[in-house]
Amino acid sequence: MTAKHRQRGGVGGDPGSAPAASTASAWIYRPWLDLLVGCSAWSAPLLLLAYPLGQSHQQTWAVAFYGMALVFNYPHFMATIYRAYRTREEFSRYRLFTLHLTLLLLLTALLSHFSFRLVPWLFTVYVTWSPWHYTGQNYGLLMMFARRNAAQPSPSERHALYLSFLASYVMLFLTFHTGASDDPVVISLGLPAAVSRPAELVCGAAFVLLGGWALWRLARRVGLRALAAPLTLFASQFLWFVLPALLGLAYGLQVPQTRYSSGILAVLHSTQYLWITSYYARREAQAQGRRWRPVAYFAVLIAGGIALFIPGPWLVSSLFHYDFTVSFLIFTALVNIHHFLLDGAIWKLRDRRITAFLIDQRAPAAERAPSAGTGRNLTRWLTGVSAGARALRVGLAVALVAWGGLDLAHFYLGTRQDDLPALQAAVTLAPYDSGAQMRLARAVAEQGDVDRAVAALQRAIAANPGEPGPQNALARLLLESGRYAGAYAQYQRIVQRFPKDADALVNLGILARQLGHPEEAVAAWQKALILDPQQVNPHLYLAESLDEAGRLEPAVGQYQAYLQAVAAHPATRPPPGQVISVLLKLAEAQERGGQPTQALKTCSFAVGLAEQTHETKLEGLALVTQAELQASQNQLGNAARSYQAALALDARINDPSNAAVDWFNYGQFLRRHGQPDTLVYACFLKAQEFLQDRPGAQLDTLHQAMREVEAALGPRLAAVRRQPGPFLQQALALSDQDLAKQR
Repeated sequence: MTAKHRQRGGVGGDPGSAPAASTASAWIYRPWLDLLVGCSAWSAPLLLLAYPLGQSHQQTWAVAFYGMALVFNYPHFMATIYRAYRTREEFSRYRLFTLHLTLLLLLTALLSHFSFRLVPWLFTVYVTWSPWHYTGQNYGLLMMFARRNAAQPSPSERHALYLSFLASYVMLFLTFHTGASDDPVVISLGLPAAVSRPAELVCGAAFVLLGGWALWRLARRVGLRALAAPLTLFASQFLWFVLPALLGLAYGLQVPQTRYSSGILAVLHSTQYLWITSYYARREAQAQGRRWRPVAYFAVLIAGGIALFIPGPWLVSSLFHYDFTVSFLIFTALVNIHHFLLDGAIWKLRDRRITAFLIDQRAPAAERAPSAGTGRNLTRWLTGVSAGARALRVGLAVALVAWGGLDLAHFYLGTRQDDLPALQAAVTLAPYDSGAQMRLARAVAEQGDVDRAVAALQRAIAANPGEPGPQNALARLLLESGRYAGAYAQYQRIVQRFPKDADALVNLGILARQLGHPEEAVAAWQKALILDPQQVNPHLYLAESLDEAGRLEPAVGQYQAYLQAVAAHPATRPPPGQVISVLLKLAEAQERGGQPTQALKTCSFAVGLAEQTHETKLEGLALVTQAELQASQNQLGNAARSYQAALALDARINDPSNAAVDWFNYGQFLRRHGQPDTLVYACFLKAQEFLQDRPGAQLDTLHQAMREVEAALGPRLAAVRRQPGPFLQQALALSDQDLAKQR
């Protein structure tokens, strides 16, 4: 139920523009029921219960809400249909909504089943509009109770209350649409937090100040007791919309659009709606001299509500092999949108009959019984008392309720993430349910049955080829199971069908490079960066691939682009070790590309970063690389000190593998630059000490170099072998002058 802001003789009208409340009871049913359900006083305990249980028992909570939809949510939609379509007069009165809008939405449903791209837009409209629909109902009920208690808000008070409720909705709207959406069927406006967060605070203050001012003015005229219902509704609005936004601002809690719009708030709103529509239906029946039968009324709502939501997806999925999950989303979104529009048209307090039933508490004069809708004879027979009509009605109701039970069982089985028999039963009931097939694939893959998981994902893809989720899940499964050729082919299919999927392009490039297609890899990564310039890793992949191909200049550019992107995104910065490794690759590419000075600067930066982040092994590698670059630029003293620093690190961390390599490299450095063979051989002996228990190519290379030096040493060889220590000390203490001397 919603209420429009600008009205004459209705909500927010002048104090004398509508009938004043009579001396009869100002309550709808009873005070406790009206406050608890109609004004949603039970919001606080239910929300407090929902949050911890929703976090710790997500599956149970989801099934519980799905079950409550059968008895609360779906019937509340049917209550609007019942009201608008039950008689020819009502159908004709709202023809724009009952006929033309319905046909338009049916066409939209057809188009949405053909093009998955429409689904996120429809679903986003639904989940964004839902809170506004709930807000409109709370505002309308507040005005109804105020007028039933003779409060009669003035135009300024009415405007203040309306703006207050509008501000509370805007708070939730900003929360929904700040940053990127993590739901594939919900589109976010991507508002920057720097803009939306201050705006939320302003809206929160507006809600409290404007609403508080208007209610204070009303309380001064009629007293707090008369405002018990409006005050409760104002508090409910605070709990529903303002408090979640404030918690998000204070503690960073993100409100999930889908769960919030279709979860606990939907239940609270629906029970509220059934409470007021049942009262209206009873008053309408009394006015027409009919006997109101609540059991029959609610039976119609429950059966009709199930008919609105459940048969459609099941029939579409079964007959056309369409994805059950997506079809259900389409029906859910469109039924809700139809409800929002139709509900806004039929519930207006400026309507004299609605005002008479909901605000003027005296029973209105008897009205002429409405005529049946189109097909009067058939309608008269269906609603008649004959045994055949009654049996048909009961049979349809039982069939629909049974169908609803089957749907609930399917939902329950399909959410049993780790229960393989349950998931198998779910896909047996609805073979074209991509969500259940994906969960089944995940479960069997965890048990090692990759073939069965692949088959389940292929069925999910066949049910809805336009949805990227199952396609990417299949590619990841093939990749994780080592089926690289299959994963490569799958990513080729993905980028062909979804050419703007930057992540798929990145993965395609990785596999193409691994399988020997470097040009395809480079093209994929370049396209990914065009589509999503915020991507970081493609720069590194491109740099490494170009480096391997000898295209050093573009490789250097991509290494630098990667490092710049990493520096610009500290929140997603990779581990320091990865950054240091990239710096060393960049230095090597710069050196081979004829930029020795830049290479040495890059390497020195890598040494400093490694020291700062305590990446000791990488620091040693960076020092050796730096030493080689310094030696190539004839900075022999600096090169020796870099080698010596690396050797000191090896000794400190007790790393024999690196120590062997570094002692050998230092010996070769001394040998190349004319230092005594005794010092060179002492370094080789030290390297041999670390490698003597590790036969292999490294030890063979070392022995070959040792034999070459032994021939040059002659009689001095025995002295070095007997006491290498003094020679090692001399090697580690070489000065710039020593290194400048030639043998």
